[in-house]
Amino acid sequence: MDSLTQIVLGGAVAAAVAPASHRRAALLAGAALGTLPDLDSLVLWAASDNPVTLMTVHRSFSHSLFVLPLLGALIWTLFRHFGHGRVAQAPRRWFWAIQLALVTHPLLDAFTVYGTQLWWPLHPHPTMWSSVFIIDPLYTVWLAMACAIAWCVPARPLAQRALVAGLALSSAYLGWSLLAKHLVQREADRALAAMGLADAPRFSVPMPFNTLLWRVVAMTPNGYVIGERSLVADRGPMQFEGHPSQVQALAETAALPAVQRLNWFNRGFMRAQVVDSELVLSDLRMGLEPEYNFNFVVARQGAGGRWEEIAPRQLQAAYRAPVRRGQLRQALARMWTRIWQASPPAPAQ
Repeated sequence: MDSLTQIVLGGAVAAAVAPASHRRAALLAGAALGTLPDLDSLVLWAASDNPVTLMTVHRSFSHSLFVLPLLGALIWTLFRHFGHGRVAQAPRRWFWAIQLALVTHPLLDAFTVYGTQLWWPLHPHPTMWSSVFIIDPLYTVWLAMACAIAWCVPARPLAQRALVAGLALSSAYLGWSLLAKHLVQREADRALAAMGLADAPRFSVPMPFNTLLWRVVAMTPNGYVIGERSLVADRGPMQFEGHPSQVQALAETAALPAVQRLNWFNRGFMRAQVVDSELVLSDLRMGLEPEYNFNFVVARQGAGGRWEEIAPRQLQAAYRAPVRRGQLRQALARMWTRIWQASPPAPAQ
């Protein structure tokens, strides 16, 4: 999730657990701890210039449920034994305030589609429940309001009630997102089975800033299909549109380390394109057709058509290009309209 959300989540959790007399300090400490795991980006940028490594190692060691409790215990021990402040005054409450502010960060990240390596150093696919977009105001607003109230009236019972309510409402929203995802996937499964794709790998993800409009992508032998589902407007079978991918080129380069790493990270949800004799892999989980946020050049076609390994190179995301920002605004406007209006029926064959 975005940094603001992690800040207010960490602050709200820590302030709800810490003593009322320590509430403002807990808000600040929780905010710092809530954003601490994402500082791995600074370490990675300093240690590597490989864009595939930067993407696939982010949210790993610093988001591990094996590492963060140990880090929390270390922070708690240092403040308890080498300081003479609030942690020493209420050690049990501060222990849990620190632990929860840290651990809730990767758990919330796991609700997004990017993927979070909760079990590092073990090596399963990154966890991606993908039920909320990376920025969702309807999740964040309750926590932000709770933190604001707790800061203004820290010692009053209203502060604790606001914090509990904010955490409950934001958690309920996550619960709704999982229910919405289930409803969408049920319709997608029916439609894909009717298309002969019952066993096709697939994922579903909400469109930006909401949980009412969803995108479902399923892989096919020649590429992938994409369908949209509005929980407000759509009725009847879900419709999918096919898109090609250079699956042969992807198969021929499957042994390259960068391709293997990306395939593990995104579970094979990639589009392959050959552009100027170079193989470009795009992560289908993040972005909107035909523009995706993460695009990597990983191989070059040499003499005789054989693929040769090259140093991976990341292409600029389309939304960062000034000429595309107007198109992005138009796409968001269309998305908002699409939430409330059903898609037109597919043309008769």
